[in-house]
Amino acid sequence: MPARQCVGASEEFRVDVDLVRLRYFATVADHLHFGRAAAALHISRPALSRTVTELEAELGVELFVRPSEHTELTADGEALLARARTLLAEDAARDDPDLSPADGSAPAFTVAIMPGVTISKWTKLWAERMPDRPLRVLRTDADTQTTVLRDGLADVSFVRLPIDKTGLSTIPLYAEMPVVVVPKDHEIASLESISVLDLVDEHLLQDPDDVPQWRDAARRGRTAPRRPLPEMASTADAIALVAAGLGIVIVPQSVARMNHRKDVTYRPVRGVDEYPVAMAWSADDTSAEVEVFIGIVRGRSAHSSRSANPAQQPAAAARRGDQPRQGEQPRRGDQAAAPSSARRKSKVQPKARRPRGTR
Repeated sequence: MPARQCVGASEEFRVDVDLVRLRYFATVADHLHFGRAAAALHISRPALSRTVTELEAELGVELFVRPSEHTELTADGEALLARARTLLAEDAARDDPDLSPADGSAPAFTVAIMPGVTISKWTKLWAERMPDRPLRVLRTDADTQTTVLRDGLADVSFVRLPIDKTGLSTIPLYAEMPVVVVPKDHEIASLESISVLDLVDEHLLQDPDDVPQWRDAARRGRTAPRRPLPEMASTADAIALVAAGLGIVIVPQSVARMNHRKDVTYRPVRGVDEYPVAMAWSADDTSAEVEVFIGIVRGRSAHSSRSANPAQQPAAAARRGDQPRQGEQPRRGDQAAAPSSARRKSKVQPKARRPRGTR
């Protein structure tokens, strides 16, 4: 998210505000009851409490009075709520064309992210380099991480591979460690790591196809029939069932951290593939804004001509004397073209003529 300035009662603080966390906080403030707010948001109460606690830790303030028999906002909470309503209204206006401002302001640049993926270091740089172009974060899951690009709902998407790359360009970023989440009193909690072969008789609270190495190992070595999966609406619900001793989940470490609770723990799993994270965008999208964001993620400096503010690019090109060929479109990521200098060097040299009279 772009850096948002929220003014508390006693101090001014600046933070990358996640609009999802803000929305959760505002819902609790509206209901003044965590249970009713969780029901309104269709999430579990522990997950909502963790989200609010994470927001407080991020801001460095307490938003609700503790201890207290009733849910009550602190002065900082009241100040944040007023600012949160403005930010949420602005976000709603960007989503609804009928509510968009009539002053001709630029539409939001939308970045989609999978759960557990953190992009704050890049959104901060975007806010610095593109102060007139707001940035919006869209949450996705395994089913929507690429459809948001194909449906035009996001400009770029941070995805977990593998994906169908048809029509997309990607930049590999990093790979996440797989971990198994277990109750805190489980025997696995005493180990530093565990092999997937030792988990085949555990009840996996996931579709086995989501963890193919466990699925294959269980087909060969599982000794007990697999039970039906209980109803779960989210990873937080699955981990709540883990805490109750009903099974295990195998997820990226960042997802385990995001859904951490006091009654569970997690350990690395050997024999399960890491979870690669990449940034994807439509291969047909040659907009300057996408190029700027790619430059930020690749680590280009603000002074790099390829990372310059789009409004500054024509002037930068004129200074370099660049004259793009007619009809030529720059390509990036997996479909990056060779630089012009490389193309010049790769021209085929004319063959040497054979002296007359020789064969």
